[in-house]
Amino acid sequence: MTEQEYMLAGKLYDPSDPLLAKQRETAHRLSWEYNLLPETEEEKRQAILAQLLGACGEGTFLQGPIQFDYGIYTRFGKRCYTNFNFVVLDVCPVHIGDDVFFGPNCTLAPPMHALLPEERNLRRRADGSYYDLEYGKPITIGNGCWMASNVTICGGVTIGEGCVIGAGSVVTRDIPPHSLAAGNPCRVIRPITPADSIAAKAEIQR
Repeated sequence: MTEQEYMLAGKLYDPSDPLLAKQRETAHRLSWEYNLLPETEEEKRQAILAQLLGACGEGTFLQGPIQFDYGIYTRFGKRCYTNFNFVVLDVCPVHIGDDVFFGPNCTLAPPMHALLPEERNLRRRADGSYYDLEYGKPITIGNGCWMASNVTICGGVTIGEGCVIGAGSVVTRDIPPHSLAAGNPCRVIRPITPADSIAAKAEIQR
């Protein structure tokens, strides 16, 4: 297997591999170019996303600034929205469904590192160059979810459809569909039901 194949399979891999290094350089450059463009440059922004991402469904809007580690391993469905400072460290596949919203300062973090420092620290090759061994776990977010401000989703997590994740949450485990969840670590508070309809909130009606 190549280092790329090891990485995407969630096995230990060497991120200094030339192909992976080149893919990161491309993603970082494209993220930077996207962030320099105003929202009014819609065609140019869409052209960059077409190069940067594995898929970007119709109607999806990334506010910016954005930062992707690889980009090509992240797939957005339709009509998604990301607010300011959206970060994806996609060393493993990241799948985002349709109609998924992200508040400001959200991070999707598949990378994993060894807990023992002697296994986590840089290693030295015979030629004097350094490398390390890392691994990752994929992230999947179902349709119709909303991540509020400052949410971090860790590797290996699946968030079921129709969930709301409260502000400041750190999601370390799967969240079942149609759940309101929050906290650090994030925990399910209760199911989301028809009783949560905004139609029942008289104080906000026009």
